Amino acid sequence: MLTESEMKFAELIWEHEPVASGDLVRLCEKKMQWKKSTTYTMLKKLCDKGIFQNRDAVVSSLMTKEEYIAKQSIRFVEDTFGGSLPMFLTAFMSSKKLNRRQAEELKKLIDEYKEDEI
Repeated sequence: MLTESEMKFAELIWEHEPVASGDLVRLCEKKMQWKKSTTYTMLKKLCDKGIFQNRDAVVSSLMTKEEYIAKQSIRFVEDTFGGSLPMFLTAFMSSKKLNRRQAEELKKLIDEYKEDEI
């Protein structure tokens, strides 16, 4: 899981990729008041985590923002609810009711992703 500053940095890259590393340094200086060394330290961390790459001084993603969020969501359900999506949904909905549109959307998603019976 990314820290808040790592996530802001990642979003900056996703928004501007592919981005030359020098341009990324300038963006971080302007938007986050970071020094060059801070930007490169953070970039190395996120490259080591397999989210981005820095090839020939051009930074690009190895995983989209949507892929990252999906991976973190799966990890959360696994770590917190033993991988049980029904347990997660029960906990989520215990204090919140769904409106008709939301319920229909969930039904549609369930039907779409349901394994075919053999």
